[in-house]
Amino acid sequence: MKQSILDIIYMVGAISFIFGIKMLGNPQKAKKGNLIAAFGMTISIFGTIFLYEGIKTSNYIWIFAALIIGTVVGTMMAKKVKMTGMPQMVSFFNGMGGACAALISLVEFNHLQHNPETTSLSTLAIIYLGLIIGSISFSGSIIAYGKLDEKIKDKTLPLQQVINVGLLLFILVLGGLAAYGIISNPIMIYVVLTLSLLYGILFVMPIGGADMPVVISLLNSFTGVAAAMGGFLYGNMVMLVGGILVGSAGTLLTVVMCKAMNRSLTNVLIGNFGGNKSGGGEAKAMTGSTKEITKTDLAVLMKYSKKVVIVPGYGLAVAQAQHVCHELEQALENEGVEVKYAIHPVAGRMPGHMNVLLAESNVSYDKLIEMDDINPEFKTTDVVLIVGANDVVNPAAKTDPSSPIYGMPILDVEDAAHTVVFKRSMKAGYAGIENELFYSPKNSMLFGDAKKSLTDLVTELKNL
Repeated sequence: MKQSILDIIYMVGAISFIFGIKMLGNPQKAKKGNLIAAFGMTISIFGTIFLYEGIKTSNYIWIFAALIIGTVVGTMMAKKVKMTGMPQMVSFFNGMGGACAALISLVEFNHLQHNPETTSLSTLAIIYLGLIIGSISFSGSIIAYGKLDEKIKDKTLPLQQVINVGLLLFILVLGGLAAYGIISNPIMIYVVLTLSLLYGILFVMPIGGADMPVVISLLNSFTGVAAAMGGFLYGNMVMLVGGILVGSAGTLLTVVMCKAMNRSLTNVLIGNFGGNKSGGGEAKAMTGSTKEITKTDLAVLMKYSKKVVIVPGYGLAVAQAQHVCHELEQALENEGVEVKYAIHPVAGRMPGHMNVLLAESNVSYDKLIEMDDINPEFKTTDVVLIVGANDVVNPAAKTDPSSPIYGMPILDVEDAAHTVVFKRSMKAGYAGIENELFYSPKNSMLFGDAKKSLTDLVTELKNL
């Protein structure tokens, strides 16, 4: 009877995951979808605790102690994190999921050592796959966390690609030999664990520039696949469905990110991020000069415009200026100006970073326009405000074959009548290269803190 009820709970949980992740694709339904999926996970956890017959009564203390500690720590971290730290938190939590999947493999391998009669090729293969993928996800995510938090710098070894590919093949061969029983020493699982952790580090260490959203998405898919291995191992439908959903969604998002970055998935897998497709060389030196614009002149320019497009970037999150940006949007609309936001697929430090940032300030979802849809509109746009974005508007991606970002689809802001870049200084963006747009005759620079600049603009508009 208990098992039948548990199966029903698992089915409800799996269905809630499917509906939840489907709703996450729509900004207006995303919050509700997240709650639905969380409900499914909650009933699945408590259903397992109280209805699964294999749990010893003495373990309930440990289970609930872990649940309480995890809930308290997770809640505190979620409440404390700022929008600028959201990518780091996503990466950290994703790493914890990978670590759990790896620990499951180690625990089940230990069970098999005490019950060798239950050992089979399929079981060992699943254990080793879960261990390898989960370990790579864990160590890779922790390195990604450190890099996003600027605690770890990019590091590339000589022959990095050869080392990465060779190490990954070696890990897979060792795991295969151990699963087939050709290598029977139980220590081998710890060797595979260590090498997998090392590969995760080497895989992420060379990644830099605007490529970070891709690796976050890929590592997320790794964690999903590792969780699915646990579902296969236990014959647990809810783990299996949840893992497959996360793995497939992460993989699809990775493909979309790669397309947006003009990187191949093969290059992602061997750690060739930020590489130059055209064969190398130094980016061409910038020529010309930049010109500044005063806040009063910009306010007048926008007041008499028909259409203004705002391009948000990571700098907007750093300045915590999303709320003021929304105020500027409202002030412009009160003057009869049409305002839209241009969202590049890899703006910020993780997929969807700008969407979440602007949603927090109650910007209407229908004003967040994706790159492919907004690009044709720049030709009819009077003013483009580029707030904290850099590489995603750099024309070098289209004009300079020697540039590291050459071939990356960008927002065609240079087609607008005027562009204004909000920056603290002329310092290069996350990709570490200068921006040709700054030297365009149609571009002006507005230096200073983005939040203060936007606040002053709102005041200027109201006083005109």
